[in-house]
Amino acid sequence: MPDSQPRLARSAGVFGLATITSRILGLVRDQVLAYYFGAGNAADAFRVASRVPNLVRDLFAEGAMSAAFVPTFTRQLTLHGRERAWHLASSVLNALLIVTGVIVIAGIVFAEPLVRLFAAEFATVPGKFELTVHLTRIVFPFLTLVAVAAALMGMLNSLGHFFIPALSPAMFNVASIVIAVTFIPLAPSLGVQPITIVAIGALVGGVGQLVIQWPPLRREGFRYKPVLDFRDEGLRHVLLLMGPGTIGMAATQINVFVNTVLATREGTGAVSWLDFAFRLMYLPIGLFGVSIATAATPAVSRMVAEGDLGRIRSTMASAIGLMMLLNIPAMLGLMVLARPIVSVIFERGSFTATDTDATAAALQFYAIGLVGYSIVRIVSPTFYALRRSRIPVMVSAGSVLINVALNLALVRVLGYRGLALGTSITALLNASVQLWLLRREIHGIEGGRIASTAARVVVAALLMAAAAWGTDALMAGLLPGSGLLPQLVRLTVSIGIALMVLAGAAQLLRIREFGEARDLIVGRVRRMIG
Repeated sequence: MPDSQPRLARSAGVFGLATITSRILGLVRDQVLAYYFGAGNAADAFRVASRVPNLVRDLFAEGAMSAAFVPTFTRQLTLHGRERAWHLASSVLNALLIVTGVIVIAGIVFAEPLVRLFAAEFATVPGKFELTVHLTRIVFPFLTLVAVAAALMGMLNSLGHFFIPALSPAMFNVASIVIAVTFIPLAPSLGVQPITIVAIGALVGGVGQLVIQWPPLRREGFRYKPVLDFRDEGLRHVLLLMGPGTIGMAATQINVFVNTVLATREGTGAVSWLDFAFRLMYLPIGLFGVSIATAATPAVSRMVAEGDLGRIRSTMASAIGLMMLLNIPAMLGLMVLARPIVSVIFERGSFTATDTDATAAALQFYAIGLVGYSIVRIVSPTFYALRRSRIPVMVSAGSVLINVALNLALVRVLGYRGLALGTSITALLNASVQLWLLRREIHGIEGGRIASTAARVVVAALLMAAAAWGTDALMAGLLPGSGLLPQLVRLTVSIGIALMVLAGAAQLLRIREFGEARDLIVGRVRRMIG
């Protein structure tokens, strides 16, 4: 349909507005952690402790949930109405509570061997291994909280609500920030280590993600019921897809986890440098890749239920075009301005100039894979909507093996930076193969349109990157100094000039997606003024 692109952009824009709020708060949270703990042993311990439940969350709860539950719930809404959809939702929530509850108990009981498996090198630093085990036991229940939150998010997205679900991670960040700033100074008098306060804050934030999403669901008519109906065809279908969905959406997170394991062998700071860098790189994914994918997935699911392949092709082409317009410039911008970005955001308190250099180097290598990560976010759920779950499963399993091989080779040459590069190469390979296979499944993806958009966006992004690099060098001469204010001014001017060059180049090159995004923004501003 001709209006599929503006509708997709509108939904992605609503989601993106809430997501940018959450991501900014996430950066503030990281700033707080960097200020208090830098990239030292406590920071490494917390990040490894968080990585274990977060990996399970990303694979089982959020990844498989978006891939299996959202299309099935949307199908029930479309074909059978709300009552059947509510019944399915209650069954899925109860299944999640049972399964994640068992995983949480196992994680707490077996925390020590689990940490020894993934971070045995920590035992060489006095107290670091024991601290990691302690923090792992505190953080593990976060898995159940975020699993249920992911299900609520999927339900709201299917019902056309994007703002509140996207805003829910902000509750996690707000709780973490408030608790850290309030109680870390009091940690000695409370008799706990300061990093323990951060772990407790994560649990409080998990509760916040549930609280903010419950009211809009109740207004839609949802009432939780303690049922687990295995006779429900929808539940059986979700459970059938959850296993493959976990693997199919797993590549990025498993690769990051492999990086964490290998980074524990690269000395103090490597785990934190990679984690800070990945979070910065993931900001555009959260703003653009996830926003577009979240808007597209329910739409594609409805089109699959209606058997409309033509609209699926058009919607996918629109989603990929929007993603490239936003993420290719973001990729080059992060690579060119990596050091000033890291310095402005993190370099204060316990986070030193050495940490800035190390984190910026990792960020440059992670940014290479930005487009790949985003394409997978868009393409993978489509296979599940099409009930072709084996395809992303097989591709992702293969990409994990490739990532391990690449990282084992590159870490010997580039150290911890090689881990970021290997992950990026794998992400691009994973995305390329999935995109090619999707083309076969839906009999084309309007490849000519996508290629034309890609070529024009690359030219515009290269001009933007050159402008960013030149402006940064010029501003360093005009406004020298290592203080926060001159650094912030230099970075702001560099980004501002770069964006103006990008907008001008996009206009001259007649990039279709840019014009539609611009018209959408102008129209929204006019409505707000009017």
